[in-house]
Amino acid sequence: MRLATLLLGCLLALSPAAVRAEDTGPLGIGLEGFAYPYPVWFLDLTRDNERQRLAYMDVTPTGTPNGRTVLLLHGRNFPSSYWEPVIGALAGAGYRVVVPDQLGFGKSSKPVGPFSFDVMAAETVSLLDALNLPRVDVVAHSMGGMLAARLARNAPNRVNSLVLEAPIGLEDYRFTVPPVSNDTLLRIEGGVTGDVYRRQLMTNYALSLPSSAIEPFVSIRERVKGSGEYPRWLQSFVNSYQIIWGQPVVHEIPLIAAPTLFVMGGNDRNAPGKPFAPENLRAAMGDNAGHAKALAARMPDGRAVVFDGIGHLVHMEATDRFNATMLEFLNGH
Repeated sequence: MRLATLLLGCLLALSPAAVRAEDTGPLGIGLEGFAYPYPVWFLDLTRDNERQRLAYMDVTPTGTPNGRTVLLLHGRNFPSSYWEPVIGALAGAGYRVVVPDQLGFGKSSKPVGPFSFDVMAAETVSLLDALNLPRVDVVAHSMGGMLAARLARNAPNRVNSLVLEAPIGLEDYRFTVPPVSNDTLLRIEGGVTGDVYRRQLMTNYALSLPSSAIEPFVSIRERVKGSGEYPRWLQSFVNSYQIIWGQPVVHEIPLIAAPTLFVMGGNDRNAPGKPFAPENLRAAMGDNAGHAKALAARMPDGRAVVFDGIGHLVHMEATDRFNATMLEFLNGH
């Protein structure tokens, strides 16, 4: 099966940037038909008494191997393929790079039961076990930063160091955002058009990129609507909002022992749930750079750097600078 998957992956291993504007046909909710930059493997798991498949890329070093592995953890609105420029930099510097799609995202299965960061962290450990990786460095973006924080707390012996790129969860959203029902979220998210989603990404994330750079992500969102399993995809996506709101990690971050670097975009004021917050509280939400600096100062070994003029997708908006900053930190630990 692994050989067959490798052959299929090799056939599909084209950059997501190569997605054509005319690629508008339906996609399966496992993103069948959407190319990833490297072959994709699958780990069999069980969640909610259902068989699940966790998709991942496993990239060998292209530079002189240094014996270390970096685990890349994606954000909520992105498949793991968006890590392509970071994978290349890490592999070129001698690192093995493991890049999963968490269950509910990308090419992985879409569970419909409530999500849990504890369960996701345990599934990530299962992947490391399956690949015989006792200890890794972790680079995580956005929601992946929340998962990385829980992973570092639940399995501290597995994490050598952390790079948190524009992580969310640096404040407890429950303090400003009221609960929102699944039915309300399903109605809202189900009504999001391609144009609306494009505007959300560009404005909520304060991106310095042209809109064409995020077109593959807009295309995915639109094309999965043609799948017969789209309601399952939508439920899974809504579930991921509920853990971001209801399972904060900010209170645990100062307790993380692993050396940690926050890499923040100076323009990034993204705060999940902000539209649901009372108007008088919204303006104070999303001071992500400020929160990162404050949290880093409370950690045993934390620091924060801020890229002025950059939004939420730091590794895509300032690729060379992000890669250089990340590698300097990793190589020093």
